[in-house]
Amino acid sequence: MADWTEKYRPTTLSEVRGNNKARDAFAEWAETWDEHREAVVLHGSPGVGKTSAAHALATDMGWETMELNASDQRTSDVVERFAGRAARNATLGGSAGREGQQHAGEDGVGRQLVILDEADNLHGNYDRGGSRAITDLVKTASQPIVLLANEYYDMSRGLRGATQEIEFRDVSARSIVPVLRDICRRESLEFEKDTLQRIAERNRGDLRGAVNDLQAIGKGRSEIRLEDVVTGDRDQTVGIFPFLDDILQEEESAQEALYTAYDVEETPDDITSWVEENLLRVYDSDEAALAYDYLANADVWLGRVYATQNYSYWRYTSDNAAAGVAAARSDEKSGWTRWSRPQFYPSSDATGDDVVRRIAQSGGTSMATARREVLPYLSAVTHHCKPREATVQMAATYDFDTEHVAYVTGSGESTNKVASVVDDAQDLREARVQDHAEGAFESVRQERETEDQSENGGDASADKTELEADTAGSDPSAETVSGGSGEPQPGEDEISPEDRAGDAEDDDGQAGLGDFVWLVVSSGTLERCWRESEFF
Repeated sequence: MADWTEKYRPTTLSEVRGNNKARDAFAEWAETWDEHREAVVLHGSPGVGKTSAAHALATDMGWETMELNASDQRTSDVVERFAGRAARNATLGGSAGREGQQHAGEDGVGRQLVILDEADNLHGNYDRGGSRAITDLVKTASQPIVLLANEYYDMSRGLRGATQEIEFRDVSARSIVPVLRDICRRESLEFEKDTLQRIAERNRGDLRGAVNDLQAIGKGRSEIRLEDVVTGDRDQTVGIFPFLDDILQEEESAQEALYTAYDVEETPDDITSWVEENLLRVYDSDEAALAYDYLANADVWLGRVYATQNYSYWRYTSDNAAAGVAAARSDEKSGWTRWSRPQFYPSSDATGDDVVRRIAQSGGTSMATARREVLPYLSAVTHHCKPREATVQMAATYDFDTEHVAYVTGSGESTNKVASVVDDAQDLREARVQDHAEGAFESVRQERETEDQSENGGDASADKTELEADTAGSDPSAETVSGGSGEPQPGEDEISPEDRAGDAEDDDGQAGLGDFVWLVVSSGTLERCWRESEFF
């Protein structure tokens, strides 16, 4: 059965229901585009007709369309390759010459409407240039551009300032009912009195959701009754955590799991990330092996979506990530599980972005490598600031503040434990500066010794010599640590992890991830993570 939202999508602006004022403003923007040449933002709740209006406008104007969405793939390269080329060309064939632009300016023939969806969901892409590329694009484009957004003020200030804005409000039940009535007529579907009104009211302004409900209720029937609407009520408030409960714990069939996935306000790629992150918290090894096969299939379909920009493939991602993973579960899982947010889940979390940036700068890696390979390791081995020595080493290595340590370890930012870790890390960093200064502070020290000598009338240098002699005499392993091969000799004390980290700093002049790894391994943290399944 064809999707009714696509089958009955408005073909002209006059068929767009419930937002007459916004519809007229949109039409005026298109008709006067030659005068202002500005991009426009259509914003409003999901399902109110923004995408339909954009495609309907293109039909009315005789423009071709080019659509780009999936916010986590809108890098600067992708924007320039797809949307940029279309927005700067006068025709679909790429004729950007002056004659082509003049021809397009006369009657609109040869224009291309560039549609950029999810313009409010660009967070996490700044290191790949997506947000900046789109802002530059709307300022320099020679073709009309429409940006679609759910939350207008989640867009960057620069992007808002470079565009016009038109708000699409929630569609009233009075406007939804005629649409449902027309669909019933075309599908030869009879309905009892108040049935369509009930569907419209239940969806609270979401026209697309109302059409989906009508199709779900009327499938395989010739008539729908009011009681069918009540018993078939679609839960619009399903969050990601109840979804994970249904998929990974409760005894829900694969088909029910798939229907639940349709009700989650997350895209299939985000759903896949959530399921993958939390799978091992409840599945045993046999279940996980089968579930990962389905997740691998979901990833293949996501790759095809990104490669072809054909988002109809998303349905196969949901089939595997939701229905497939649920089918891999052999029985219901009891108890309550604390679900974890995916490490690489796109978000506006500035703290997480800053953590990744510091890791990348310290290790000389890309942001992607820091996020995918280093951050998960740090989180696993310093979970809740244990072991403390490793956490201090990490905070000192990457110059983390309390919010950074809390983000990586999962501890509360305001706890005394995190604050003490950051304080000790700061002391460790200062000690490293002194150690690596190579006598840069020697003149200052000598001046202070001279002042002390003149004030106290004593011999500061003699005191210093005596102190050094006492210190050397109290450390029988000092020669082994500072000189020789670095291997402890028979009968001598074994070098501590802290001393070993100090040797690594002497080798390359700075502490890095390798020193942190050595400290973790030597302290037994890796063995603990393996035993408690915190890391692997």
